[in-house]
Amino acid sequence: MKKIGPNGMKWLKMIHVFLVVLFFGGILSSLALNFHIDLTKYDESYLGYKNLIVISDNIIRWGAIGTLLIGFTYGFFTNWGFFKHKWVGVKFVLYMIQTFIGIFVVDKLMVANMELLETQKEMALTNPLFIRNHEIRQDAVYFQVIVTIFIFIISFLKPWRKKKLQSIQS
Repeated sequence: MKKIGPNGMKWLKMIHVFLVVLFFGGILSSLALNFHIDLTKYDESYLGYKNLIVISDNIIRWGAIGTLLIGFTYGFFTNWGFFKHKWVGVKFVLYMIQTFIGIFVVDKLMVANMELLETQKEMALTNPLFIRNHEIRQDAVYFQVIVTIFIFIISFLKPWRKKKLQSIQS
């Protein structure tokens, strides 16, 4: 397979950074908004969940999909590969776990709570399922933030690199 040259790698890196900023910025925005939803007020809760969905659908999702596609591009069209370096493999696996949690936990609970707000109105706010969904979703977002920070650390420190053998001369 043809590999991407140095100029293409610069563009790939720029696009990657932009998409990660979208993804992580959206997650942080979602977390901040989640803190300010007053679960005792229906209108505020409804509007908060509407905004969470807008952030998820228009910022986080585009950042997540784009980052995943860039990851595949790095894996297939550069010398980095997917598992040539342990730190790249760990990042890739963590990102896949994080994306899975985002789709099947965070989004699912957010949509379920929005449906409860639309069908039960004010009564949803006292529904134990709504409250549980809200708390689990918030914990899952904390997990996503921690994983993303860990991925950033791995990206900069590049741990688990193969050490170059040094020849010992006597």
